[in-house]
Amino acid sequence: MRKVSALLLGSERRAISGLAGLYATRMLGLFMVLPVLALYADNLAGATPLLIGVALGIYGLTQAVLQIPFGVLSDRLGRKKMIAIGLLIFLLGSVVAALADSIAGVIVGRALQGSGAVAAAIMALLADQTREQVRTAAMATIGISIGVSFAVAMVLGPWLAAWVGLSGVFWVTAMLALCSLVVLWKWVPAAPRRVRHRDVSMDRKQFKSVIRRPDLWRLDLSIFALHLVLMAIFVVVPFRLLEAGVALEHHGLAYLGVMGVAFVAMVPLVIVAEKTYRMKAMCLLAITAIMLSLFGLGTPASSGLWLFAWLLIFFTGFNLLEATLPSMISKLAPAGAKGTAMGVYSTSQFLGAFLGGTLGGALAHYGGQDAVFIGSALLSLGWLVAMWKMPPPPPLSSEVIALDDDTHDAALDALMLRLADVAGVEDVMVVPEERLAYLKVNRKQLDQDALSRLMASPSRKEE
Repeated sequence: MRKVSALLLGSERRAISGLAGLYATRMLGLFMVLPVLALYADNLAGATPLLIGVALGIYGLTQAVLQIPFGVLSDRLGRKKMIAIGLLIFLLGSVVAALADSIAGVIVGRALQGSGAVAAAIMALLADQTREQVRTAAMATIGISIGVSFAVAMVLGPWLAAWVGLSGVFWVTAMLALCSLVVLWKWVPAAPRRVRHRDVSMDRKQFKSVIRRPDLWRLDLSIFALHLVLMAIFVVVPFRLLEAGVALEHHGLAYLGVMGVAFVAMVPLVIVAEKTYRMKAMCLLAITAIMLSLFGLGTPASSGLWLFAWLLIFFTGFNLLEATLPSMISKLAPAGAKGTAMGVYSTSQFLGAFLGGTLGGALAHYGGQDAVFIGSALLSLGWLVAMWKMPPPPPLSSEVIALDDDTHDAALDALMLRLADVAGVEDVMVVPEERLAYLKVNRKQLDQDALSRLMASPSRKEE
Protein backbone atom coordinates (compact mmCIF):
# COMPACT_ATOMS: atom_id res chain seq x y z
CA MET A 1 0.00 0.00 0.00
CA ARG A 2 1.15 3.47 -0.75
CA LYS A 3 0.98 6.68 1.18
CA VAL A 4 0.38 9.79 -0.92
CA SER A 5 0.50 13.43 0.07
CA ALA A 6 -2.89 14.83 1.11
CA LEU A 7 -2.02 18.27 -0.31
CA LEU A 8 -4.34 19.26 -3.13
CA LEU A 9 -2.98 19.23 -6.67
CA GLY A 10 -3.80 22.10 -9.01
CA SER A 11 -6.21 19.97 -11.03
CA GLU A 12 -7.93 18.87 -7.83
CA ARG A 13 -8.42 22.47 -6.72
CA ARG A 14 -10.00 23.31 -10.07
CA ALA A 15 -12.22 20.24 -9.97
CA ILE A 16 -13.39 20.85 -6.40
CA SER A 17 -14.06 24.56 -6.84
CA GLY A 18 -15.72 24.14 -10.21
CA LEU A 19 -17.94 21.17 -9.33
CA ALA A 20 -18.90 22.58 -5.91
CA GLY A 21 -19.89 25.77 -7.71
CA LEU A 22 -21.98 23.81 -10.23
CA TYR A 23 -23.75 21.90 -7.48
CA ALA A 24 -24.36 25.05 -5.43
CA THR A 25 -25.72 27.17 -8.28
CA ARG A 26 -28.08 24.39 -9.36
CA MET A 27 -29.43 24.01 -5.82
CA LEU A 28 -29.65 27.80 -5.53
CA GLY A 29 -31.90 27.87 -8.59
CA LEU A 30 -34.11 25.12 -7.19
CA PHE A 31 -34.44 26.73 -3.75
CA MET A 32 -34.86 30.42 -4.66
CA VAL A 33 -38.56 30.00 -5.43
CA LEU A 34 -39.23 28.26 -2.09
CA PRO A 35 -39.88 31.45 -0.06
CA VAL A 36 -41.66 33.36 -2.87
CA LEU A 37 -43.75 31.08 -5.09
CA ALA A 38 -46.80 30.98 -2.82
CA LEU A 39 -46.82 34.78 -2.55
CA TYR A 40 -46.44 35.55 -6.25
CA ALA A 41 -48.69 32.82 -7.64
CA ASP A 42 -51.74 35.12 -7.65
CA ASN A 43 -50.71 36.28 -11.12
CA LEU A 44 -50.66 32.73 -12.45
CA ALA A 45 -53.78 31.32 -14.07
CA GLY A 46 -55.27 28.33 -12.29
CA ALA A 47 -53.21 28.73 -9.12
CA THR A 48 -54.55 26.97 -6.03
CA PRO A 49 -52.74 26.08 -2.79
CA LEU A 50 -52.65 22.45 -3.91
CA LEU A 51 -51.05 23.23 -7.27
CA ILE A 52 -48.65 25.71 -5.69
CA GLY A 53 -47.48 22.90 -3.41
CA VAL A 54 -47.05 20.61 -6.41
CA ALA A 55 -45.01 23.32 -8.16
CA LEU A 56 -42.76 23.68 -5.12
CA GLY A 57 -42.02 19.98 -4.80
CA ILE A 58 -42.35 18.49 -8.30
CA TYR A 59 -38.62 18.85 -8.95
CA GLY A 60 -38.04 16.25 -6.23
CA LEU A 61 -40.03 13.60 -8.10
CA THR A 62 -38.14 13.96 -11.39
CA GLN A 63 -34.84 14.26 -9.54
CA ALA A 64 -35.51 11.06 -7.58
CA VAL A 65 -36.54 9.13 -10.69
CA LEU A 66 -33.68 10.28 -12.93
CA GLN A 67 -30.62 10.67 -10.67
CA ILE A 68 -29.65 6.98 -10.88
CA PRO A 69 -30.13 6.77 -14.71
CA PHE A 70 -27.99 9.91 -15.09
CA GLY A 71 -25.29 8.33 -12.95
CA VAL A 72 -25.35 5.08 -14.95
CA LEU A 73 -25.21 6.98 -18.26
CA SER A 74 -22.29 9.03 -16.98
CA ASP A 75 -20.40 5.75 -16.49
CA ARG A 76 -21.03 4.84 -20.12
CA LEU A 77 -21.13 8.14 -22.03
CA GLY A 78 -18.88 10.35 -19.92
CA ARG A 79 -19.32 12.50 -16.82
CA LYS A 80 -18.95 15.94 -18.38
CA LYS A 81 -21.24 15.08 -21.27
CA MET A 82 -24.07 13.97 -18.96
CA ILE A 83 -23.55 16.94 -16.63
CA ALA A 84 -23.77 19.28 -19.63
CA ILE A 85 -26.98 17.56 -20.80
CA GLY A 86 -28.44 17.87 -17.30
CA LEU A 87 -27.56 21.56 -17.08
CA LEU A 88 -29.16 22.17 -20.49
CA ILE A 89 -32.36 20.47 -19.30
CA PHE A 90 -32.23 22.56 -16.12
CA LEU A 91 -31.76 25.68 -18.26
CA LEU A 92 -34.75 24.71 -20.42
CA GLY A 93 -36.90 24.18 -17.35
CA SER A 94 -35.95 27.59 -15.98
CA VAL A 95 -36.90 29.25 -19.28
CA VAL A 96 -40.23 27.37 -19.43
CA ALA A 97 -41.06 28.49 -15.87
CA ALA A 98 -39.98 32.08 -16.60
CA LEU A 99 -42.28 32.29 -19.64
CA ALA A 100 -45.22 30.58 -17.92
CA ASP A 101 -48.37 32.55 -17.25
CA SER A 102 -50.14 29.67 -15.52
CA ILE A 103 -49.37 27.43 -12.56
CA ALA A 104 -49.36 24.45 -14.95
CA GLY A 105 -46.50 26.05 -16.89
CA VAL A 106 -44.52 26.58 -13.70
CA ILE A 107 -45.09 22.94 -12.72
CA VAL A 108 -43.77 21.79 -16.10
CA GLY A 109 -40.75 24.07 -15.75
CA ARG A 110 -39.98 22.88 -12.24
CA ALA A 111 -40.31 19.26 -13.33
CA LEU A 112 -37.80 19.91 -16.12
CA GLN A 113 -35.45 21.59 -13.65
CA GLY A 114 -35.45 18.43 -11.55
CA SER A 115 -35.01 16.29 -14.68
CA GLY A 116 -31.50 17.67 -15.05
CA ALA A 117 -30.53 15.22 -12.30
CA VAL A 118 -26.76 15.66 -12.38
CA ALA A 119 -26.04 15.29 -8.67
CA ALA A 120 -24.73 11.71 -8.91
CA ALA A 121 -22.71 12.51 -12.05
CA ILE A 122 -21.11 15.53 -10.37
CA MET A 123 -20.12 13.48 -7.34
CA ALA A 124 -18.74 10.72 -9.58
CA LEU A 125 -16.69 13.21 -11.62
CA LEU A 126 -15.34 14.74 -8.41
CA ALA A 127 -14.29 11.26 -7.30
CA ASP A 128 -12.63 10.70 -10.69
CA GLN A 129 -10.71 13.97 -10.33
CA THR A 130 -9.47 13.50 -6.76
CA ARG A 131 -7.26 10.99 -5.00
CA GLU A 132 -8.68 8.95 -2.17
CA GLN A 133 -6.46 10.86 0.32
CA VAL A 134 -8.34 14.13 -0.34
CA ARG A 135 -11.72 12.79 -1.47
CA THR A 136 -13.41 13.07 1.93
CA ALA A 137 -12.50 16.76 2.14
CA ALA A 138 -13.67 17.25 -1.44
CA MET A 139 -17.06 15.69 -0.69
CA ALA A 140 -17.34 17.81 2.46
CA THR A 141 -16.85 20.90 0.28
CA ILE A 142 -19.85 19.84 -1.80
CA GLY A 143 -21.90 19.40 1.37
CA ILE A 144 -20.93 22.85 2.62
CA SER A 145 -21.82 24.39 -0.75
CA ILE A 146 -25.32 22.90 -0.56
CA GLY A 147 -25.92 24.37 2.88
CA VAL A 148 -24.64 27.77 1.80
CA SER A 149 -26.76 27.72 -1.36
CA PHE A 150 -29.91 27.01 0.66
CA ALA A 151 -29.24 29.91 3.03
CA VAL A 152 -28.40 32.28 0.16
CA ALA A 153 -31.53 31.19 -1.73
CA MET A 154 -33.75 32.00 1.24
CA VAL A 155 -32.34 35.53 1.34
CA LEU A 156 -31.85 36.17 -2.37
CA GLY A 157 -35.20 34.75 -3.57
CA PRO A 158 -37.46 37.34 -1.84
CA TRP A 159 -35.17 40.21 -2.84
CA LEU A 160 -35.10 39.17 -6.49
CA ALA A 161 -38.85 38.54 -6.58
CA ALA A 162 -39.55 42.01 -5.17
CA TRP A 163 -37.27 43.53 -7.83
CA VAL A 164 -37.98 41.51 -10.99
CA GLY A 165 -40.98 39.33 -10.09
CA LEU A 166 -41.33 35.56 -10.06
CA SER A 167 -40.45 35.22 -13.75
CA GLY A 168 -37.30 37.22 -13.09
CA VAL A 169 -36.24 34.69 -10.45
CA PHE A 170 -36.48 31.95 -13.07
CA TRP A 171 -34.56 34.06 -15.62
CA VAL A 172 -31.75 34.53 -13.08
CA THR A 173 -31.79 30.76 -12.55
CA ALA A 174 -31.44 30.26 -16.31
CA MET A 175 -28.46 32.64 -16.35
CA LEU A 176 -26.84 30.70 -13.51
CA ALA A 177 -27.27 27.47 -15.49
CA LEU A 178 -25.66 29.09 -18.52
CA CYS A 179 -22.72 30.26 -16.41
CA SER A 180 -22.42 26.74 -14.99
CA LEU A 181 -22.05 25.35 -18.51
CA VAL A 182 -19.18 27.77 -19.14
CA VAL A 183 -17.50 26.75 -15.86
CA LEU A 184 -17.92 23.07 -16.75
CA TRP A 185 -16.41 23.62 -20.21
CA LYS A 186 -13.57 26.01 -19.34
CA TRP A 187 -12.65 25.41 -15.70
CA VAL A 188 -13.35 21.81 -14.69
CA PRO A 189 -10.43 19.64 -15.91
CA ALA A 190 -10.95 16.99 -18.55
CA ALA A 191 -12.30 13.79 -17.07
CA PRO A 192 -9.77 10.97 -16.61
CA ARG A 193 -10.48 7.30 -17.15
CA ARG A 194 -13.87 6.51 -15.63
CA VAL A 195 -13.94 4.09 -12.72
CA ARG A 196 -16.59 3.12 -10.20
CA HIS A 197 -15.97 4.55 -6.74
CA ARG A 198 -17.88 2.64 -4.10
CA ASP A 199 -17.65 5.52 -1.66
CA VAL A 200 -19.58 7.68 -4.18
CA SER A 201 -21.38 5.56 -6.80
CA MET A 202 -24.40 3.26 -6.51
CA ASP A 203 -23.68 -0.46 -6.71
CA ARG A 204 -26.75 -2.49 -7.67
CA LYS A 205 -25.32 -5.60 -6.01
CA GLN A 206 -25.34 -3.82 -2.65
CA PHE A 207 -28.73 -2.15 -3.05
CA LYS A 208 -30.86 -4.83 -1.39
CA SER A 209 -28.54 -5.24 1.58
CA VAL A 210 -28.51 -1.48 2.16
CA ILE A 211 -32.29 -0.89 2.04
CA ARG A 212 -32.97 -3.91 4.28
CA ARG A 213 -30.91 -2.56 7.17
CA PRO A 214 -33.23 -1.01 9.79
CA ASP A 215 -30.64 1.53 10.97
CA LEU A 216 -30.03 2.88 7.46
CA TRP A 217 -33.75 2.71 6.69
CA ARG A 218 -34.48 4.95 9.67
CA LEU A 219 -31.98 7.54 8.44
CA ASP A 220 -33.58 7.45 4.98
CA LEU A 221 -36.93 8.00 6.68
CA SER A 222 -35.44 10.95 8.57
CA ILE A 223 -34.21 12.83 5.51
CA PHE A 224 -37.51 12.01 3.77
CA ALA A 225 -39.53 13.44 6.66
CA LEU A 226 -37.21 16.43 7.11
CA HIS A 227 -37.64 17.66 3.54
CA LEU A 228 -41.31 16.72 3.53
CA VAL A 229 -42.11 19.09 6.39
CA LEU A 230 -39.79 21.77 4.98
CA MET A 231 -41.61 21.85 1.64
CA ALA A 232 -45.02 21.53 3.26
CA ILE A 233 -44.71 24.54 5.55
CA PHE A 234 -43.38 26.86 2.85
CA VAL A 235 -46.77 26.75 1.21
CA VAL A 236 -47.92 28.99 4.11
CA VAL A 237 -44.87 30.41 5.98
CA PRO A 238 -44.54 33.41 3.61
CA PHE A 239 -48.14 34.40 4.44
CA ARG A 240 -47.39 34.20 8.15
CA LEU A 241 -44.56 36.67 7.67
CA LEU A 242 -46.94 39.05 5.91
CA GLU A 243 -49.40 38.72 8.79
CA ALA A 244 -46.55 39.52 11.19
CA GLY A 245 -46.04 42.83 9.38
CA VAL A 246 -42.95 41.89 7.35
CA ALA A 247 -43.12 43.54 3.92
CA LEU A 248 -42.46 41.36 0.87
CA GLU A 249 -39.15 43.03 0.11
CA HIS A 250 -37.95 42.38 3.68
CA HIS A 251 -38.71 38.66 3.83
CA GLY A 252 -35.11 37.89 2.87
CA LEU A 253 -33.85 39.83 5.88
CA ALA A 254 -36.24 37.93 8.13
CA TYR A 255 -34.95 34.60 6.85
CA LEU A 256 -31.37 35.84 7.12
CA GLY A 257 -31.82 36.70 10.79
CA VAL A 258 -33.61 33.49 11.70
CA MET A 259 -31.29 31.17 9.79
CA GLY A 260 -28.16 33.01 10.93
CA VAL A 261 -29.06 32.59 14.60
CA ALA A 262 -30.18 28.99 13.97
CA PHE A 263 -26.82 28.18 12.40
CA VAL A 264 -24.93 29.61 15.39
CA ALA A 265 -27.16 27.62 17.76
CA MET A 266 -26.60 24.42 15.76
CA VAL A 267 -22.80 24.44 15.72
CA PRO A 268 -22.15 23.55 19.41
CA LEU A 269 -24.78 20.81 19.20
CA VAL A 270 -22.98 19.22 16.24
CA ILE A 271 -19.67 19.42 18.11
CA VAL A 272 -21.20 17.73 21.16
CA ALA A 273 -22.74 15.02 18.96
CA GLU A 274 -19.45 14.22 17.23
CA LYS A 275 -17.09 14.56 20.19
CA THR A 276 -19.19 12.71 22.78
CA TYR A 277 -20.72 10.14 20.38
CA ARG A 278 -24.27 11.29 21.11
CA MET A 279 -25.50 11.35 17.54
CA LYS A 280 -28.79 9.59 18.32
CA ALA A 281 -29.55 11.90 21.26
CA MET A 282 -28.99 15.00 19.12
CA CYS A 283 -31.08 13.49 16.33
CA LEU A 284 -34.00 12.92 18.71
CA LEU A 285 -33.55 16.41 20.15
CA ALA A 286 -33.71 17.94 16.67
CA ILE A 287 -36.85 15.98 15.71
CA THR A 288 -38.50 17.00 18.98
CA ALA A 289 -37.63 20.65 18.35
CA ILE A 290 -39.10 20.47 14.84
CA MET A 291 -42.28 18.77 16.12
CA LEU A 292 -42.82 21.31 18.91
CA SER A 293 -42.14 24.27 16.61
CA LEU A 294 -44.68 22.96 14.09
CA PHE A 295 -47.32 22.52 16.79
CA GLY A 296 -46.52 26.04 17.95
CA LEU A 297 -46.86 27.47 14.45
CA GLY A 298 -50.27 25.81 14.15
CA THR A 299 -51.70 27.45 17.27
CA PRO A 300 -52.76 31.03 18.06
CA ALA A 301 -49.41 31.40 19.88
CA SER A 302 -47.62 31.98 16.58
CA SER A 303 -48.13 35.67 16.02
CA GLY A 304 -45.68 38.50 16.47
CA LEU A 305 -42.36 37.56 18.00
CA TRP A 306 -43.59 34.01 18.66
CA LEU A 307 -43.57 33.39 14.91
CA PHE A 308 -39.84 34.10 14.75
CA ALA A 309 -39.19 32.08 17.89
CA TRP A 310 -40.90 29.00 16.43
CA LEU A 311 -39.10 29.45 13.09
CA LEU A 312 -35.79 29.74 14.94
CA ILE A 313 -36.46 26.47 16.78
CA PHE A 314 -37.49 24.79 13.52
CA PHE A 315 -34.39 25.84 11.58
CA THR A 316 -32.06 24.97 14.46
CA GLY A 317 -33.44 21.43 14.37
CA PHE A 318 -33.38 21.40 10.57
CA ASN A 319 -29.73 22.50 10.39
CA LEU A 320 -28.72 20.03 13.09
CA LEU A 321 -30.23 17.12 11.14
CA GLU A 322 -28.80 18.32 7.83
CA ALA A 323 -25.35 18.21 9.43
CA THR A 324 -25.62 14.96 11.42
CA LEU A 325 -27.66 12.61 9.21
CA PRO A 326 -25.01 12.29 6.45
CA SER A 327 -22.39 11.67 9.15
CA MET A 328 -24.54 8.89 10.60
CA ILE A 329 -24.99 7.34 7.14
CA SER A 330 -21.21 7.34 6.69
CA LYS A 331 -20.71 5.65 10.06
CA LEU A 332 -23.35 2.96 9.51
CA ALA A 333 -22.85 2.09 5.83
CA PRO A 334 -20.88 -1.16 5.29
CA ALA A 335 -17.34 -0.89 3.93
CA GLY A 336 -17.47 -0.07 0.24
CA ALA A 337 -21.23 0.63 0.32
CA LYS A 338 -21.24 4.30 1.27
CA GLY A 339 -22.07 5.41 -2.27
CA THR A 340 -25.05 3.05 -2.44
CA ALA A 341 -26.29 4.13 1.00
CA MET A 342 -25.99 7.81 0.07
CA GLY A 343 -27.80 7.19 -3.22
CA VAL A 344 -30.81 5.71 -1.40
CA TYR A 345 -30.59 8.56 1.13
CA SER A 346 -30.62 11.23 -1.59
CA THR A 347 -33.54 9.58 -3.38
CA SER A 348 -35.48 9.60 -0.10
CA GLN A 349 -34.73 13.30 0.32
CA PHE A 350 -36.06 14.21 -3.12
CA LEU A 351 -39.18 12.08 -2.71
CA GLY A 352 -39.80 13.82 0.60
CA ALA A 353 -39.58 17.22 -1.09
CA PHE A 354 -42.14 16.18 -3.71
CA LEU A 355 -44.63 14.66 -1.29
CA GLY A 356 -44.13 17.53 1.15
CA GLY A 357 -45.03 20.18 -1.38
CA THR A 358 -48.05 18.19 -2.52
CA LEU A 359 -49.22 17.39 1.01
CA GLY A 360 -48.70 20.97 2.19
CA GLY A 361 -50.70 22.27 -0.77
CA ALA A 362 -53.51 19.79 -0.14
CA LEU A 363 -53.71 20.62 3.58
CA ALA A 364 -53.70 24.37 2.86
CA HIS A 365 -56.34 23.94 0.15
CA TYR A 366 -58.76 21.91 2.24
CA GLY A 367 -57.91 22.85 5.83
CA GLY A 368 -56.19 26.23 5.85
CA GLN A 369 -52.83 27.39 7.11
CA ASP A 370 -53.01 25.88 10.58
CA ALA A 371 -53.81 22.45 9.11
CA VAL A 372 -50.43 22.47 7.30
CA PHE A 373 -48.52 22.99 10.54
CA ILE A 374 -50.59 20.59 12.64
CA GLY A 375 -50.46 17.90 9.95
CA SER A 376 -46.69 18.29 9.65
CA ALA A 377 -46.34 18.17 13.44
CA LEU A 378 -48.30 14.91 13.62
CA LEU A 379 -46.08 13.41 10.93
CA SER A 380 -43.06 14.54 12.95
CA LEU A 381 -44.48 12.77 15.99
CA GLY A 382 -44.62 9.52 14.00
CA TRP A 383 -41.09 10.18 12.79
CA LEU A 384 -39.91 10.62 16.38
CA VAL A 385 -41.52 7.33 17.43
CA ALA A 386 -39.87 5.52 14.51
CA MET A 387 -36.44 6.87 15.49
CA TRP A 388 -36.80 6.27 19.22
CA LYS A 389 -35.71 2.61 19.18
CA MET A 390 -32.84 3.09 16.77
CA PRO A 391 -29.56 1.86 18.34
CA PRO A 392 -26.96 4.59 18.81
CA PRO A 393 -24.51 4.52 15.89
CA PRO A 394 -21.10 3.13 16.83
CA PRO A 395 -18.08 5.47 16.65
CA LEU A 396 -17.08 4.22 13.21
CA SER A 397 -15.61 6.07 10.25
CA SER A 398 -14.63 5.16 6.72
CA GLU A 399 -11.09 4.89 5.46
CA VAL A 400 -9.84 4.17 1.95
CA ILE A 401 -6.34 2.76 1.40
CA ALA A 402 -4.62 2.78 -1.98
CA LEU A 403 -2.98 -0.47 -3.07
CA ASP A 404 0.18 -0.57 -5.11
CA ASP A 405 -0.45 -1.11 -8.80
CA ASP A 406 1.84 -4.15 -8.78
CA THR A 407 0.06 -5.93 -5.92
CA HIS A 408 -0.64 -9.47 -7.11
CA ASP A 409 -4.29 -10.48 -7.14
CA ALA A 410 -3.40 -13.69 -5.35
CA ALA A 411 -2.19 -11.67 -2.37
CA LEU A 412 -5.40 -9.68 -1.94
CA ASP A 413 -7.29 -12.29 0.10
CA ALA A 414 -4.40 -12.55 2.51
CA LEU A 415 -4.15 -8.77 2.67
CA MET A 416 -7.84 -8.49 3.51
CA LEU A 417 -7.43 -10.95 6.38
CA ARG A 418 -4.43 -9.05 7.72
CA LEU A 419 -6.34 -5.78 7.58
CA ALA A 420 -9.30 -7.38 9.37
CA ASP A 421 -6.96 -8.57 12.15
CA VAL A 422 -5.89 -5.01 13.01
CA ALA A 423 -7.54 -3.89 16.25
CA GLY A 424 -10.32 -1.40 15.58
CA VAL A 425 -10.91 -2.46 11.95
CA GLU A 426 -14.56 -3.56 11.89
CA ASP A 427 -15.11 -4.26 8.19
CA VAL A 428 -12.92 -4.61 5.07
CA MET A 429 -13.60 -4.71 1.35
CA VAL A 430 -10.71 -5.02 -1.12
CA VAL A 431 -11.60 -4.09 -4.71
CA PRO A 432 -8.91 -5.31 -7.14
CA GLU A 433 -10.10 -3.33 -10.17
CA GLU A 434 -9.96 -0.07 -8.21
CA ARG A 435 -6.70 -0.95 -6.43
CA LEU A 436 -8.36 0.22 -3.23
CA ALA A 437 -9.22 -1.24 0.18
CA TYR A 438 -12.32 0.14 1.93
CA LEU A 439 -12.28 -0.03 5.73
CA LYS A 440 -14.73 0.73 8.54
CA VAL A 441 -12.71 1.57 11.62
CA ASN A 442 -13.47 2.34 15.24
CA ARG A 443 -11.24 5.34 15.95
CA LYS A 444 -11.38 4.76 19.70
CA GLN A 445 -9.99 1.22 19.35
CA LEU A 446 -7.93 1.47 16.14
CA ASP A 447 -4.31 0.32 16.37
CA GLN A 448 -2.97 3.00 14.06
CA ASP A 449 0.62 1.82 14.45
CA ALA A 450 -0.28 -1.71 13.31
CA LEU A 451 -2.22 -0.33 10.34
CA SER A 452 0.69 1.94 9.40
CA ARG A 453 3.15 -0.95 9.61
CA LEU A 454 0.93 -3.05 7.38
CA MET A 455 0.69 -0.19 4.86
CA ALA A 456 4.47 0.10 4.78
CA SER A 457 5.20 -3.64 4.75
CA PRO A 458 7.21 -4.66 1.67
CA SER A 459 6.47 -8.35 2.24
CA ARG A 460 2.96 -8.20 0.80
CA LYS A 461 4.43 -7.71 -2.71
CA GLU A 462 6.03 -11.12 -2.39
CA GLU A 463 2.87 -12.93 -1.19
